[in-house]
Amino acid sequence: MSAKIRLYVEHPLGAGQSVPLDRDQAHYLFGVMRQAVGAQLLLFNGEDGEWRAEVAEASKRSGVLLCQEQTRPLVLPPDLWLLFAPIKKARTDFIVEKAAEMGAARILPVQTEFTNSDRIRQDRLQAHAVEAAEQCGGTYVPEVADLQKLSRVLDHWPEERQLMFCDEAEVGSALALASETAAQVPWAILIGPEGGFSEAERKRLHALPQSHVVSLGPRILRADTAAVAALTVWQQRYGDWG
Repeated sequence: MSAKIRLYVEHPLGAGQSVPLDRDQAHYLFGVMRQAVGAQLLLFNGEDGEWRAEVAEASKRSGVLLCQEQTRPLVLPPDLWLLFAPIKKARTDFIVEKAAEMGAARILPVQTEFTNSDRIRQDRLQAHAVEAAEQCGGTYVPEVADLQKLSRVLDHWPEERQLMFCDEAEVGSALALASETAAQVPWAILIGPEGGFSEAERKRLHALPQSHVVSLGPRILRADTAAVAALTVWQQRYGDWG
């Protein structure tokens, strides 16, 4: 019997391990997906890889799964952060979903001087990251951090982490290979708000020693498009796509 459903759980996984379901998971599996005792599905928790499991107990509000065998080992994404300024709700959801699918290890919403949104629902965005990992076959779920001011993030920027700063004012600046070891160090990508970066922010980012200023082409991209484009460029140069 093939398993078509993948489910993220916050529980250890291993041969013979029983996994209790919470109310929402039980509703999804037994109410929405119409699964029953004996059904097969795939589980992952971001630590133990992917496991085939069988439904051992099923009810409307709870259930128990039993791990049978590991189907895939844990595959960690590159040490890559995505920093972006929140925009409209649906487009912010899209950025988080695509970042999870495309291999970001951590997602950091940041508030810039021209950011239109001054708050997010971190728990809702984290749920979108989980759903994206379930759908794309990933065995790891990136953390979605709470909204922070960009200036504060830069105040505590890690010395070893390189920054791909996507500046719409720098048309034609390609991402040059910094060194042969560039793929072996931590990286981050920064996408600006719909209104662009302020001059003070741009000046600070250009002066940051770890900053690599790039253009994403001759046209100004929407923030959600820019996030996908930047992740694609980085993954092809330094990531795990090759």
